[in-house]
Formats: sequence, structure tokens, C-alpha cells
Amino acid sequence: MENATEKMPLTSHLEELRKTLMLSLGGLVVGVLVAVFFVKPILNFLAIPIGGMENLHAIEVTETMSVYMRVALLGGLIVALPWILFQIFDFVSKGLKATEKKGIYLALPFAVALFLAGVAFAYFIMLPASLGFFQEILEVTTTIRIKSYFSFTTNLLFWIGVSFQMPLIFFILTKVGLVDYKMLVRGWRVAIVIIAVLAAIITPTGDPINMLIFMVPLSVLYLLSILLSVMAGKRARTEDKEE
Repeated sequence: MENATEKMPLTSHLEELRKTLMLSLGGLVVGVLVAVFFVKPILNFLAIPIGGMENLHAIEVTETMSVYMRVALLGGLIVALPWILFQIFDFVSKGLKATEKKGIYLALPFAVALFLAGVAFAYFIMLPASLGFFQEILEVTTTIRIKSYFSFTTNLLFWIGVSFQMPLIFFILTKVGLVDYKMLVRGWRVAIVIIAVLAAIITPTGDPINMLIFMVPLSVLYLLSILLSVMAGKRARTEDKEE
């Protein structure tokens, strides 16, 4: 039976996309408004690896405000993440089979968990290692600006959190039939190269130790992606036979 969404004109798809974007943006605004009340505790927590807020210095008049808003935005994104992902998954699932929709919605809590796991990995492992590298590369006293530190930290937490979505992305792509585990197994060499390039771009230092710290878990996540792809492929074949 042909899905109703397959008959939808382009204008209807664009309207659905606009609705998804507006609902996601609304959720982000609400998340930021909630996070505003917790910015100072978040700042104190993020400053622990550098020894506390007292070790940071502001030079520009508006520097502290820009840091305040940046942290509020990151906190708001984390608060609104389940809602934003739900909106994205709901838009993507239109036109899919009922079993495919179910698989995508079941992936929602895993998406949030993987993002938080990436943020935790960045904070507890990547950030201390990176700070240690920067402060020890030359034997000089380093005066760290608050804007520089929090820009550096929030970028690291966000992008590594995003990179931890890889297994889920491949699981969904397998569910909708765009990839399969054989393709992932054959492409492992290319995957290692891509992971190395991502590590060089995302990690704040260029030394091989920090790159390796990032590459190891990302390689493990690629192996997990293959496993999830196998599981998704088997379930899809079983569901097709039952239908």
C-alpha cells in the first residue's frame, strides 16, 4: 500500500520541515530559559579542570556576558535535546513503514544517552589531557582568558558529544535500507582514515596522544555501529518475512 506521504507535494514537505524547525527552535528557547537559572553552577563545574573560576581572567568589558550566553546556549541545547531529536525523528519517519518508525523512535533515548556519554568523555578525559598539553608545552606562566577557556571547552564538549551519535546514525540508515553491515565491514579502512581526520579537526591539540585518546573510543563506536547494523538488518528481514 502506497504511503500517503509519497503523494504529498513539495510544498507540503517544506511546510512539515518548517514546522519541525520552528518546534525545535521553540524547544531550544525554552531550554535556554531553563538553563539561564543554572549558568553559574555550570560555569563553576566546567572550570574545575582549570582549577576554578579564580584562575580565569576577563579583559574585555562584554567578555563575561558572552561567556554567560554561550554556556546558557549549551545548557539549553542539552535540556532541549530530547525534544529536538524527537522532532527530527518525527520528520524523518514520515513515509516509512510502521516497523521502521518504531525503530527510529526507540532510538531516541539512545541518542540522548550517546550525546551525554560523549560530553562526559570530553569533560573527564579529553579536557584534562588537552589542558595539560597546552600548559606544559612551554615552561611559562599561562594567564587564561575566561572567553578563550569556555569557547574552547564548550566546542570540545559539543562536537565530541555529536560524534558519539555514529552508532545510532548507522543503525537508522540500516533500518531504512541505505546501508548494511557488509558495507561497513568493507569500508573499515576508509572509516579509520575519516576517524583520524575528525580527530585532527575536533581535538584542540595536534599531538598524537590526544588524537589517539579520541580515535580509540570512536573506533570502538564504529565496531558498535557494525554490530547494531547487523541487528537492524536481521530485524528488518524478519519483519519483511512476517509481512
